[in-house]
Amino acid sequence: MALPPPHLKARKRFGQNFLVDDYIIGSIVNAINPKPGQYLVEIGPGHAALTRPVLERAGALTAIELDRDLAQLLREDPFLKGLTLIEGDAMKIDYEALPGAGELRVFGNLPYNITSPLIFHLLSQKGIKDMHFMLQKEVVERLAAGPHSKDYGRLTVMAQYYSEVIPVLEVPPRAFLPAPKVTSAVVRLLPKALTDEERALAPFLNQVTTAAFGARRKTLHNALGRIFEGMLDALPVDLTLRAEDLPLADFVALAKVLQQKQSTDAAAAAAPEA
Repeated sequence: MALPPPHLKARKRFGQNFLVDDYIIGSIVNAINPKPGQYLVEIGPGHAALTRPVLERAGALTAIELDRDLAQLLREDPFLKGLTLIEGDAMKIDYEALPGAGELRVFGNLPYNITSPLIFHLLSQKGIKDMHFMLQKEVVERLAAGPHSKDYGRLTVMAQYYSEVIPVLEVPPRAFLPAPKVTSAVVRLLPKALTDEERALAPFLNQVTTAAFGARRKTLHNALGRIFEGMLDALPVDLTLRAEDLPLADFVALAKVLQQKQSTDAAAAAAPEA
């Protein structure tokens, strides 16, 4: 097992659980399939369980670590030649400014307490080619869900708007120290080549999904009444449905209507009175 140093303890405030199962580690690295010359970025390297085998295959790697003690250990590790360490918050990194932007391959065992906001931050970046993340199994199920499912929600729609979601493998609690209370899973996210116009639509899609799934037991007619006030009858979807029954394409259609509505409202507000 790839045990962490005996004096190293996982910190709850950072959501740390150290991966120690060699078979699982090998399976994850095989899924990532790192190669020399690629621009690899690891988020939260921890005690380097994934860092070492990825470096062995790729020869170079950039890692982002928030924990100062772990960062110091990584700097002092003589077996991590080729590692470029960024000590900081992965949520605040401008990935488009990193070397190799446009071809970045990002991976990591993400802290469970910041999973959704971090994924949204990464998906909003233009410079990432693919991502492989260890997450709670239930989060992976939500990311990959389809309509008519209890797992289908705002996270699903936003993630699938930005990327193709591919579940890779399950990881049992015994693969970690300390063992978490939940089963984990690895997911592959392949960002779509969105146009600037499609990226500009994302905030409106976020507004629509927030309203729709914030009242998921209500019909869309009731859930969307506030943001589409006065124009519900003109919407291009069946408003007798609930949010969980609406496919991605219909949410995108609603987002376009909202974008146009807010643009028209803003223009009217800015126009001088006659």
